[in-house]
Amino acid sequence: MENFVTKPSQIGTDRKLTWRSFGPGILMASAAIGASHLVSSTQAGALYGWQLAIIIILANFFKYPFYRFATEYAYNTGESLVVGYARKSRLYLWTFFVMSIISSVITTGAVALLCAVILGHILPFELDTLVLSAIVMVSSWLLLIGGRYKMLDSLTKWIIAALTIATVAAVAIAAGKPPVMTPDFIEPSPWNLAALGFVVALMGFMPAPLEFSVITSVWTAEKIRTDHTSRYQGMVDFNVGYMVSTVLALFFLALGVFVQYGSGQEIAMQGGAYVGQLIDMYATTIGDWTKPLVTFIAFLCMFGTVITSADGYGRITAESLSLIVKDSSELTEKYLKLWTTFALASGYAIIAFFLGQMAALLKFAMISAFVAAPIYAYLNYSLIKNEPTTSSGMRWFAISGIVFLTGFSALFLLQFFGVIG
Repeated sequence: MENFVTKPSQIGTDRKLTWRSFGPGILMASAAIGASHLVSSTQAGALYGWQLAIIIILANFFKYPFYRFATEYAYNTGESLVVGYARKSRLYLWTFFVMSIISSVITTGAVALLCAVILGHILPFELDTLVLSAIVMVSSWLLLIGGRYKMLDSLTKWIIAALTIATVAAVAIAAGKPPVMTPDFIEPSPWNLAALGFVVALMGFMPAPLEFSVITSVWTAEKIRTDHTSRYQGMVDFNVGYMVSTVLALFFLALGVFVQYGSGQEIAMQGGAYVGQLIDMYATTIGDWTKPLVTFIAFLCMFGTVITSADGYGRITAESLSLIVKDSSELTEKYLKLWTTFALASGYAIIAFFLGQMAALLKFAMISAFVAAPIYAYLNYSLIKNEPTTSSGMRWFAISGIVFLTGFSALFLLQFFGVIG
């Protein structure tokens, strides 16, 4: 495994920041600002007010070191985490390969289905959900096969900027309006086992499934090869992207608080039904004229999530298979196209299987992502813990993150199997 990476000595030292310096961190933010932000964060605010803000902060806080390790590892070695797993042991590599295949099917299907529902709000005529999903999948496939990384790198920055501006404006306006809470409203508590499933689902995609740390490392290695970015530029890109996704999650929570919490309006728990309520929030706060604009921005956001998911899962599964079969991470176009196609096609298959059960699919995807998170966290920590760039404080930070993720996962599994509750 010697012919496949940019050597660490070839990585630049430039500290100048330009628009071109940003890439993998913003791609990660685009992938993150999907179902967890548009649906779960807003629902959390609508259902429980500010109470779950601490959960959003903790989920982002304790996942941070494992995402950071992905970028640091790429700049330390010139390799992706996938290569690191292979160097560690074949067991690590096979474990990751199997888990990434499962994740690619569930996650790509879930985000594409939500994207298809939003597309249905844009079109002036009705189409079947499977048809809308097919349009999303085929469009994503054509864009990825045609443009690959460079196109993806450029497009997502504008999507994130547009969504951020619209959401911050909506929250600012909503915050200045009179409270919507009715006098007889009784505030519900999320701090019980009955709400545990919702809380775990909220954390599962917050800021994104933890395997996206591996995807980020693949994008970072590609960024280093194509644009010769420096460690400084890469870490700024990562931190900006991570911070944007974290802060926006809290803004979406605030939108739910200011517009729906305690208003007496029934909160739609199905993702597809809630999309309509979400779009109405922008119209209520900013004005009806924003409805088509915000719907289009929300679609672009979810479409960006579908594209980044398909591209990312395609890359990590292709690289894993290359290492298993050829003992090299050199990615051929054939492998990339094959696994990108697999991610989209298998995602479409799971949509067909879960047709009419969108809420169940989204919740299943989010919960499975959180339950798998401790495994990905440990894999990442095992690679970076002995690196000279990893301080003792960061090691303890990572260990506390593993404990946090494992504890919540264990609590949920105990409830799921009827041991408690």
